[in-house]
Amino acid sequence: MFRKKAGQVLLHLVLLVMVVIALLPFLNMISTSLIPNTYVLPSKPQIIPKQFYLGNYITAWTGENFSRYFINSIFVTVANTVLTIFVSSLSGYGFARLNFPGKKIIFNIYIFSLMMPAVLALISQFTILQGLHLVDTYTGLLLLYVSGGIAGNTFFLKGFFETIPRELEESVIMDGGNKWTIYRNIILPLSKPALATMAIGAFSGTWMEVFTALTVIKTQSKRTLPIAIKLLQNGKATQWGVIFAAAILVLIPIIIIFIVFNKQFIKSGGSEGAVKG
Repeated sequence: MFRKKAGQVLLHLVLLVMVVIALLPFLNMISTSLIPNTYVLPSKPQIIPKQFYLGNYITAWTGENFSRYFINSIFVTVANTVLTIFVSSLSGYGFARLNFPGKKIIFNIYIFSLMMPAVLALISQFTILQGLHLVDTYTGLLLLYVSGGIAGNTFFLKGFFETIPRELEESVIMDGGNKWTIYRNIILPLSKPALATMAIGAFSGTWMEVFTALTVIKTQSKRTLPIAIKLLQNGKATQWGVIFAAAILVLIPIIIIFIVFNKQFIKSGGSEGAVKG
């Protein structure tokens, strides 16, 4: 008993040390962002801010159309997250519960597509968007984002949906429900942990994506936040306070989305006890 408790204490201490080590660069970044006229990085990392100068954040927000790009990224990222959850959950539900011709072949193609680097398909995707007159539009950009994640998300959700007891669906059918009723009232509510996990991944992946956005979007006013960061670095290469302030502003939405979905993210076994043997 004593050895077990000692082992748990040791494990928690190790985890605590790892958390502190992981937070040190972030705390140093916050401290540096609060120092005015920081043209040279401090020789020693600063964990506790010695000043609270917010001018760097104002400069970052107002410089290089940062605020405009921030709004653009919010729109693109939220739209992609919502569409990805909707389309991928429908696809996962179809492969998990429905029988249709070519089901195994299509699913194997999905799996095979995961082995192909996305950058190799960008040229052909750009050509198709150009033929559809969707270059330099958010519609074309969202089309690439959503379609690029369908295969992996379908594979992930299919496995989760298959753990949901079929007896719950049978009770819905006996009450006169259909497949759409099952999807809306059974599958989605019981899949909140998986959907929250996917939402965090979709949001964070889209938020900092730069290569596809730079290829598809040509108009400067339509560009997204990662491009603004690159422009800010080019224009203020040695103003570390401003650059770190911009980096903190970029991290805020990701932190918020993790906090929002965190409760669902850590839950599991949502269908346990729903059906009694």
